[in-house]
Amino acid sequence: MSNLENVFLPARVGSRSSTLSSGDAAATRVDIYTVRNIDLRGTFMLCFLDDGAGMDCNEAASVIQFGKSAKRTPESTQIGQYGNGLKSGSMRIGKDFILFSKKEETMTCVFLSRTFHEEEGIDEVIVPLPTWNSRTREPITENPEKFAIETELIYKYSPFKSESEVMEQFDKIKDRNGTLVIVYNLKLMDNGEPELDVTSDPTDILMAGPQLEGVKPERRSFRAYTAVLYIDPRMRIFIQGHKVRTKRLSCCLFKPRMYKYTSNRFKTRAEQEVKKAEHLMKIAEEKSREAESKARSLVLKLGDDLSREARVHLRQVQDAAFNLSREADVKKRIHEAKLRALKEPKEMCFIFGVNIEHRDLDGMFIYNCSRLIKMYEKVGPQLEGGVSCGGVVGVVDIPYLVLEPTHNKQDFADAKEYRHLLRAMGEHLVQYWKDIGIAQKGILKFWDEFGYMSANWNQPPSDGTVYKRRRAMEIPTTIQCDQCLKWRTLPYRVDDVGKEYPDSWACSMSPDHIQNRCDAPEQKQNVPIGALRKEVKSHEEKIEAQQKKLEALKQNMPIRSQADLRKLPLEVSRNPSLEGQSSTSNQRPRSPPLADIIKNAPSHPPPKPQALPRRGSATRSVSKAMTTHTNFTNKKAAVNTGRSQQRPLVSAKQSAASSRVGAQPSTSLRNAPAVSASLKSQPGKGAKNLGLRKETHSRGAQSAGTRKRNTVIESSEEEEEEDEEEEEQEERKVKISAKISESKRLKKDITDVVEISDSGGEVEEEINTSKDRGLLVEVKVNKEWYTGRVTDVAANKQSVRWKVKFDYVPTATTPRDRWVEKASMDVRLMKPPSPEYPTPDTLGVEEDISVETGSTSDSTRMEPDTTQPTTSKETVEALVVSFRNALRYFLPPNYRITKEELSSMTPEELASFPLKDYFEQYEEGLKNLCTAYQTRAEERVRATEKKLQQNDAELTDAQEKLCKLRNNIVELLRKVQEDIEINTDDELDAYIEELITKVD
Repeated sequence: MSNLENVFLPARVGSRSSTLSSGDAAATRVDIYTVRNIDLRGTFMLCFLDDGAGMDCNEAASVIQFGKSAKRTPESTQIGQYGNGLKSGSMRIGKDFILFSKKEETMTCVFLSRTFHEEEGIDEVIVPLPTWNSRTREPITENPEKFAIETELIYKYSPFKSESEVMEQFDKIKDRNGTLVIVYNLKLMDNGEPELDVTSDPTDILMAGPQLEGVKPERRSFRAYTAVLYIDPRMRIFIQGHKVRTKRLSCCLFKPRMYKYTSNRFKTRAEQEVKKAEHLMKIAEEKSREAESKARSLVLKLGDDLSREARVHLRQVQDAAFNLSREADVKKRIHEAKLRALKEPKEMCFIFGVNIEHRDLDGMFIYNCSRLIKMYEKVGPQLEGGVSCGGVVGVVDIPYLVLEPTHNKQDFADAKEYRHLLRAMGEHLVQYWKDIGIAQKGILKFWDEFGYMSANWNQPPSDGTVYKRRRAMEIPTTIQCDQCLKWRTLPYRVDDVGKEYPDSWACSMSPDHIQNRCDAPEQKQNVPIGALRKEVKSHEEKIEAQQKKLEALKQNMPIRSQADLRKLPLEVSRNPSLEGQSSTSNQRPRSPPLADIIKNAPSHPPPKPQALPRRGSATRSVSKAMTTHTNFTNKKAAVNTGRSQQRPLVSAKQSAASSRVGAQPSTSLRNAPAVSASLKSQPGKGAKNLGLRKETHSRGAQSAGTRKRNTVIESSEEEEEEDEEEEEQEERKVKISAKISESKRLKKDITDVVEISDSGGEVEEEINTSKDRGLLVEVKVNKEWYTGRVTDVAANKQSVRWKVKFDYVPTATTPRDRWVEKASMDVRLMKPPSPEYPTPDTLGVEEDISVETGSTSDSTRMEPDTTQPTTSKETVEALVVSFRNALRYFLPPNYRITKEELSSMTPEELASFPLKDYFEQYEEGLKNLCTAYQTRAEERVRATEKKLQQNDAELTDAQEKLCKLRNNIVELLRKVQEDIEINTDDELDAYIEELITKVD
């Protein structure tokens, strides 16, 4: 399509002669057609004819100059502002072009030919530009010899070999003003054929070559491209003599909705205008100062000379200085206004709607000054290629001061700001998808209603009568009058479904009595206004998100140097809910400085997460060691066995519980030195334990450094709190440095306690985590619960993580799979809570009993469903009653389960109730009922229309009989009284009433 656009650009962008710009050339009609000529390369000429303002000789001369344009102003809404389109566009598609333009009393011809320059061996550009009088057809020139040379070159190198043929081209411009551009000697492809195909479809101009699958029609067909070229078409376009049915995209969409978007990001264009205004202001001020200086020096020079000539000269100089000073003031005010406009936010309107006619044609249509720049741009969820937001079309018109297009009008100059615009449209697209509620209703069900039966997204909808009527009911027909160019919306009628309207359709053909006149005002499209509702995250949620991001980076990227450390996110701050408890609760000791972490960082990648000891088990071992350190020596074996069994069951739960409750005395490390002393007195520690201690110490140092980063560094998203957080950071660094020695000692004690766990726990942990695969769970994402299945499990020293693949993803912001913490509050199992599972309150007691008794039985301990919220018996009973009543109320007719059987069902039977079959029969019955209503309504409509036609026929007959009766009465009266004069029906009625009154 780029070649077609390059053909289209010259006639649209080039000065007032723009043949395709309704705004620039004030044209109401443009014809694009081809003329066959086998003597030319490509065998045809490409012609553009419009009825615009036309050009005189001086304006036509400025067309040839590159970069010259009289429309380049900040407030301009015209398309061509660079002065390059006519030359570059025409030379792209062909070697030569000739332009004929009429304006009032002049006819001008512009001839630009590369063939002429090549054959004559001319390096400089020579452009013949003869002019004639439009009435006398006589040349308008001061140099007849030059005029003769110019016309001779045109006759020799153009397709028109005589003056009569040239005048025939002027005669094609029917009106007083207009322009005709002819491009010939077209560019050929490698196979010798022209790039444009004008033979396959006699009503269109196509791109030559094989038609590739998936190519949008606007990128292959010139007719389809011009139909959407303008956001609000106000011009008739004819291709090969057939009218193009232009479109207003916002009127062709299902459930359109408008969103107003305001941003301060688009400043590039405004900054350029400010710099330009500042430059002009400085020039004006310099001229003003020079003029004032000249006036003052002249006053001193004249002195006492009061002659008339001196006074006149002085007044002229002073007036010039005054005018320049006033002009400098105007430039200064313009510069100040543009400075203020630079700080003002830019506002745009996004319009979104669903393309139910062709759902595969979706994406964003981005216009600039009402002219299409980019089409089918995928944003937001559409980039993923799923069904979410599929079929949605977005439309936006961007003014020049927001984004400036490139010279060829195919892209935007500032790529960074354009990407920001696409991101904003993606966010609003997600909001629109939520507002129309298609995902909640069911995406496949939505498309089924409009006839999309195939699973192939690119397949067209069904042509069945029911589906065609369904689509026509949702999107009323909007058509443009061929005379006044106003857009009219036609009311829905069954007979008009699939109707082809003539090219000469006018307002008088509209069935709407309000809009059936060209002088009636055009109705504005009533588009609902939407608003983007962003989810405001609390400070704690932001911290949690950054911490999860940090954990993901830690697992995927080992820290080997300070450069690796800088790659970690620095937006993590300490939870403010724990700051208020610093004076009363027992806190974890501060970690050592970052320099020690980097210095002690391992030079090789860390081992796999499954081989590391779990953080929850280490913390739990410390806690139990503190509570039982008085008799620790006698129960060492029990601790080993109990911990190895309970680690995969309750460590994640305890970790989550401790993070919710805060720092508790039972998990504090303050008494850890006593435990360390007791452990050091135990004999039998060999080289193996020593190696384990060193490895754990290194890992502890690394995790401690990470915790320090999580605690110290403040999120960069809150810019207004940076200064305050920097002061807190300095204070915390001082406290950290004071506790370095204590931190090192505590890490050593933790290493001794972790040493109690044997390697058998790791094997058992892997076995238990593998059992989690396949579990049905629900995950909370964006404050909504989604069902899924556990596909992978990863366990490290801190927690157990599940990879959940969702069954259904409604929005683009929701990933199709996600890693979640098993112990997180945002995860819950889909099975109902069972009384046999222990509650969180009893876990600690059972764990203590297990430690003391040394139980090693797995059969007596079941994994608790800790992710399910606890519910009382009364609440469950109330839910069962409500569920049973709902099923009874919406029970489909002739369902295999009666209402009496429903009433006698137990909660267990209700839990296994076949809801899918229930709702399928319910929907089927509802569809049958709606179909019956619709059929009955259509029958009544047909009967009413038939009766109305009969009444109209009877009324017509009665009117004809009445008219005939009146004529007979008039003839009878004239025979009785020859001098009677009755011309109207009212006179006849009055005369008859008068006769009746006289008789009475």
